[in-house]
Amino acid sequence: MSPGRPTEPAGQSDHPSHPDRLGSVGHHDRLGRPPRVRVTSSRRGAATRRDLRPLTRDLDEQTDLGEVYMAGLMSAQLRLALRVLVFGALGLGGLPLLFLLVPDTRTLEVVGVPFPWLVLGALVYPVALLVARYYVRQSERIEREFSQVVGRR
Repeated sequence: MSPGRPTEPAGQSDHPSHPDRLGSVGHHDRLGRPPRVRVTSSRRGAATRRDLRPLTRDLDEQTDLGEVYMAGLMSAQLRLALRVLVFGALGLGGLPLLFLLVPDTRTLEVVGVPFPWLVLGALVYPVALLVARYYVRQSERIEREFSQVVGRR
């Protein structure tokens, strides 16, 4: 008995027109339908057929699907850029507001250095570097996830 073929009692023919063969002429149920036949493949380990058109082709040809994926990538990058921009604007824009609302900060000295200079020279640049590092890493993460989605399809 070979895998992928229906079993039949010994002595029956393999010829499809044999009257005792499943699915042959004359064997119908009470509604007049031919009986169901289960079809299986002998190639159990055969790979399923995948879409032969990669998503990168949709991106290159600028199809509607490619445009949707690119719009998703661009909107994720825009959201990241706006978050970083808002953080920077609030941080740097808040300093003059701090100096205006709390006048003592204008004349305060820490270890002989005026507080506004200390904040601008020692605090703003390291924070800017950390924010820049955050932006680059998140941008790379977004692009890496996009590449995985494109490569998976």
